[in-house]
Amino acid sequence: MSEVLVADDIRRSYGDTVAVDGVSLSVSTGEIFGLIGPNGAGKTTLIRALTGTTDAEGTVTVFGESPKSVQSDRIGLLPQSFTPPERLTARELIAYYGGLYDAPEETESILDSVGLAESADTWYEKLSGGQKRRACVGIALVNKPDLLFLDEPTTGIDPVGRRALWGLLEELAANGTTIFLTSHSMDEVEQLADRVGLLQNGSLVAVGEPDTLIQEHGGTSRLVIEVAEKALESAVSVLTESGYTVESGVSEVVIHNVSPIDISAVIKTIDTADIQYDSLTWTEPTLEDVYLQLTGETFEGTFTPGASVVKEQAAEETEVTQ
Repeated sequence: MSEVLVADDIRRSYGDTVAVDGVSLSVSTGEIFGLIGPNGAGKTTLIRALTGTTDAEGTVTVFGESPKSVQSDRIGLLPQSFTPPERLTARELIAYYGGLYDAPEETESILDSVGLAESADTWYEKLSGGQKRRACVGIALVNKPDLLFLDEPTTGIDPVGRRALWGLLEELAANGTTIFLTSHSMDEVEQLADRVGLLQNGSLVAVGEPDTLIQEHGGTSRLVIEVAEKALESAVSVLTESGYTVESGVSEVVIHNVSPIDISAVIKTIDTADIQYDSLTWTEPTLEDVYLQLTGETFEGTFTPGASVVKEQAAEETEVTQ
């Protein structure tokens, strides 16, 4: 596949605050590239650099040229913060933005694709939060872009609506649209992305296919057994003697690297030892485990205000004044 987007050593600072710190990446035709990281990690600033809406050090090429030189109908962009005219209906909004291009997608087709056909004649200001976000996604699609940037596209959308939108994005990619997606949702990225980049404090700490990253950095599967505190020591002893890799908490025993088919053997072991337990929970490693392993931070964890959250605030304030 040919490379649609290539970024080399992208850097963007706001005074002494470094928002993007030496990011290099490439995205190919029809690929969905997912970028994940907490608020303040630099996601929005990076998208601005990649789309040419903010100046940055380094080199960005889109379809082999500067993003500022690319024909406007080839790129679609949904910013994280975007408020269209509120006294237009969903149908009028799609038609209005479609009128900015020579050969837009049909308005009714867009409304149907984003699940707004039944709310098409409702003013934007009267739509629910999820419906507003769907309308904004529709606006980003009116020009039938070859490269689509989506910054937190499913914020506020209910689970059913999210999955419908996922299906739309997968269909677009299957038909050749390249998608660059940022998200707070690990599930969303694992579902959609062919490759994912993990961003922390403006730097990419890893890039790869989700399954590969999980295999290399996510650790092992975990079987968590909730037991009474008085039974904890016995449970650890019995399971260790049976050959399991075990660690314990206040009222739980964690067994690592247990496959689903081995769970019955674990249950038999603790039942034979007459150890009472309240519950068993089996989980596989996820991208969230990868992020924790590579950054030392939980995904929802807060970062030092002076180092991260301020980055995005400073970025937005600076962009407004330019």
